[in-house]
Amino acid sequence: MEASSCRLKGRFALLMIVFLMLCGATRAQLTVDFYKSSCPNLLRIVRREVVKAIKSEMRTAASLLRLHFHDCFVNGCDGSVLLDGSDGEQFALPNINSLRRLEVIDSIKSAVENSCSGVVSCADILTLAARDSVLLSGGPTWKVLLGRRDGLVANKTGADKGLPAPFENIDGILKKFTDVGLDLTDVVALSGAHTIGFARCAMFNNRLFNFSGSGSPDPTMESRMVSDLQALCPLTDDGNKTTVLDRNSTDLFDNHYYKNLLNQKGLLESDQILFSSAAAQSSTKSLVEDYSSNTTRFFEDFVRAMIKMGNISPLTGSNGEIRKNCRVVNS
Repeated sequence: MEASSCRLKGRFALLMIVFLMLCGATRAQLTVDFYKSSCPNLLRIVRREVVKAIKSEMRTAASLLRLHFHDCFVNGCDGSVLLDGSDGEQFALPNINSLRRLEVIDSIKSAVENSCSGVVSCADILTLAARDSVLLSGGPTWKVLLGRRDGLVANKTGADKGLPAPFENIDGILKKFTDVGLDLTDVVALSGAHTIGFARCAMFNNRLFNFSGSGSPDPTMESRMVSDLQALCPLTDDGNKTTVLDRNSTDLFDNHYYKNLLNQKGLLESDQILFSSAAAQSSTKSLVEDYSSNTTRFFEDFVRAMIKMGNISPLTGSNGEIRKNCRVVNS
């Protein structure tokens, strides 16, 4: 009897361990209604603040979307890109002089704190702001999974090494995507975010005068576009002037980005190679062609990719913290 009782107790203990592990896994999952009770007005507050910011400057939509991208590719979606400091991600080479409108996230955080203090993470605010930026620019919407917590450290080295660069080839870009759990379709779909926003001359002037040491412009850039950009970005320029990424629809989130690639009007080298490079023939070209003629498919794939990206290594449960100020960790 005693042996049988011990076996039963042992089995019960094992079942309890498994149950607790499953409960922990369930709690760790992101959900669309995470703040339903603790901050019921969250979505309304974020939307209101993003609307205000875009009304003051339409470019804000692209800036907030880019912040979310550059957050999730480094340490996962943990708000680490928002942390101030000379060793922060904002000072990594891909981010210097290009990340902007962090003050909008500060304003949203302040408004959220006034409604439900110490509850909502900066990482979740950034994710919601990115979704709203797409929607308010004419793009698709989706239900954002929530429950992320904020990271405790920034990762400048990770940003230097892990963020896709405008000068990389398809293989290099794809590796950085697959390293964080994304795939080739995600590469092409998420690149479509360049249908809104601006880029500095420094990000594309390598294509204008002496491309790859040839002494000539990049042959995959349309000639009139080359002339326009050479006038905007002369060799003596400091590289900080800006121009629109999508020459057809500057502020509208649509599929014109892909139409541009078909017409050799992609601004960044990393954009145009999705259609024009030799590697694209067997990988990305067909997707570019599909998206250029099928907005619905682009929107569907973009939404799926955004949800996947938002799920890159989130901190949940007791990991990380809920920052009081998105710029610094709690003291």
